[in-house]
Amino acid sequence: MDLEPGTPILENGVVKGSLRHGRTAHNVSSSTLRKRSDLALVSKVRFGCLRVFLVNLQEVILGTRICVLFPAIPAAILAASFGFGRPWVFVLSLLGLAPLAERLSFLTEQISYFTGPTVGGLLNATCGNATELIIAIFALSKHKIELVKYSLVGSVLSNLLLVLGSSLFFGGIVNLKKEQIYDRRQAEVNSQMLLLALLCFSLPLLFRYAGASADVAGVGRLRLSRAGSIVMLVAYFAYLSFQLLPHHRQLFEEDKEPYEYDDDVVEEVPTIGMWSTVAWLVIVTIIVALLSEYVVATIEDASETWGLSVGFLSIILLPIVGNAAEHAGAVIFAYKNKLDITLGVALGSATQIAMFVVPLCVIVAWVMGMNMDLDFNILQTASLALSIMASSSILQEGTSHYLKGLILLLFYVVIATCFFLTNEDITIVNSETSNA
Repeated sequence: MDLEPGTPILENGVVKGSLRHGRTAHNVSSSTLRKRSDLALVSKVRFGCLRVFLVNLQEVILGTRICVLFPAIPAAILAASFGFGRPWVFVLSLLGLAPLAERLSFLTEQISYFTGPTVGGLLNATCGNATELIIAIFALSKHKIELVKYSLVGSVLSNLLLVLGSSLFFGGIVNLKKEQIYDRRQAEVNSQMLLLALLCFSLPLLFRYAGASADVAGVGRLRLSRAGSIVMLVAYFAYLSFQLLPHHRQLFEEDKEPYEYDDDVVEEVPTIGMWSTVAWLVIVTIIVALLSEYVVATIEDASETWGLSVGFLSIILLPIVGNAAEHAGAVIFAYKNKLDITLGVALGSATQIAMFVVPLCVIVAWVMGMNMDLDFNILQTASLALSIMASSSILQEGTSHYLKGLILLLFYVVIATCFFLTNEDITIVNSETSNA
């Protein structure tokens, strides 16, 4: 496969040009939204500790092109503290999570420079969807298991249909006169992982139709879900080993010359120190946790105020806003005809949510004494199945054009409309029942 100069080569979602740091497609995608800071002014500060603090502050806060959304964070905290409208707290918290998600990616990447390729790659690969995981854990702490399921299903659907579809569509429109090609092996491996996840999601759903009593089916469904979650976690870490371990990576290598990143990607050099990175990572994680708690606590109020169901907000709105930075990077690389990175972001995120975050939530709920299973309702499971089949079939050839992206986008529109109307019908039926 011929690649134009400046194209990073990916092997199953990991960039070959930077293996010593274990960089993933998520990191490369997020780096398109970063900008180099001008440290000329702060470097003149005489006091060493203050100078280091200001440099770190400028790198962490101003080092992203979406830093304009950072004021939403104190606004959300003030709105929650002074009892402003809870829907406003919900909106401001979502907006504040967008830059924080990108900053988490930046900080975990900074740590990877000091920990070596394997540990760094593991950190980058497992923290790519840290925001969804934190929101899910807070929802579990509030015993809102259905909210966890809604948000995680929505994240998978968003990556497979919205992110991948918009990337292929806009990339195809811009590159009408160029053949868009990518490595099919990456798509095949992720599709196979997603099919395994779909199997683990489908079998607990089928337990209710197996002819057993409700109590027996419920116990069997829970046990099967926990066993399936352990299997998925084992499979996911085996999947990571093929991405990160050198003797496994040789199975996927080709005889190609290394390529450098283009000018829009920030250079691979640490910009802040190890302990400063750890401190900022703790601070950002705490803020993400706080905003996640606000989102979980106010989503029902936002639902009532706007007349939209909690399910629709969780499946459609949360994934779009929470991963806006990463998704924007995927579209930018498709625009530049670098679909390997786009596929690494979209398929990699979907695989991580389905094979890591979902089963981890089941295990965490088990530890917390709650019975979370993998029995997504039939509408959610069918939507996942059709989305996985659609994306897999579209990516079989190793080439792309804008019509493939349009088809995926239309899939997403139909599914979003379905969830909107289904929940709207439920609201109407409940209203009519109460009136009767």
